[in-house]
Amino acid sequence: MTIQIALLGAGRIGKVHARAIAATPGVALAAVADAMPEAAEAISAAYGAPALSIDQIEADDSIAAVIICTPTPTHADLIERFVKAKKAVFCEKPIDLSVERVRACLDVVRAENGTLMLGFNRRFDPHFRAVRKAIDDGAIGDVEMVQIVSRDPAPPPPAYVMASGGIFRDMTIHDFDMARFLLGEEIDSVMASASSLVDPEIGKAGDYDSASIILTTASGRQCSISNSRRATFGYDQRIEVLGSLGSVAAENQRPVSIEIANAKGFQRPPLYDFFMTRYVEAYAAEIAAFAAALQDGVPASPGGDDGLKALVIAEAALKSVREGRRVAISEI
Repeated sequence: MTIQIALLGAGRIGKVHARAIAATPGVALAAVADAMPEAAEAISAAYGAPALSIDQIEADDSIAAVIICTPTPTHADLIERFVKAKKAVFCEKPIDLSVERVRACLDVVRAENGTLMLGFNRRFDPHFRAVRKAIDDGAIGDVEMVQIVSRDPAPPPPAYVMASGGIFRDMTIHDFDMARFLLGEEIDSVMASASSLVDPEIGKAGDYDSASIILTTASGRQCSISNSRRATFGYDQRIEVLGSLGSVAAENQRPVSIEIANAKGFQRPPLYDFFMTRYVEAYAAEIAAFAAALQDGVPASPGGDDGLKALVIAEAALKSVREGRRVAISEI
């Protein structure tokens, strides 16, 4: 049976998910809603799904699930609304910028026995999943250290920074989730340093565009994260895991993996330009996993608790920068 999914939000990430739904067997885009009618109509025209209001989607019993791609301040309310309507929910991160609001939202999800999956798409990237498989297979022994490099090609507008919750809640939160995914242990403490080196307007908005973070587990495993809002050479996404028996790494990806050697030296094609092109396979795979969870009646993963834990780490990182000290997760 085909699962009917409605899309809430027709902006940049909404378009990515519409494409992922279209590429996934067993699911169909049933409707799209957006506060900007022209945005909803664009996806409607491209995929043949009607543009409806949120009220109409909520009342339509043929729609089994929704994907929430609306602005962050609306996420928690929409999650609660649709789990109460007995629809499964896939929501882009974060659930909310407030840890307490997230906890309250998850209480509602549990009380309604609802299904909630969070959009940590990098867990589904085939290259990063291969890293995790190498760990699970014992190829590198016990994990000891993880290094994550995650750098955007260019900074967002300052207005976006102010609404997004800042670099740790908006950008690094993906890396916090990936650290948990690869370390195999929960984070115990956070030490972070951050600056505004790329765009002074980001600093004036009270945020940072360059950050280094060290996460430590109770057993002493470590993850170092390097973030920047500017990588002039493209979307920089790399991971290395060091274990007791060796290491495993995922390198940057390119649209074409070739290398030209001539009198000018060795040349390779440029990196992907941003997440919309770099993580196409990951977005499709996470929607397929969401659909499989609904079809099989099993919990969707990553779930709301994963979103909460990543946000708590983000709050600890921000506290660490502001207070200039290591912050224990238990403080948040």
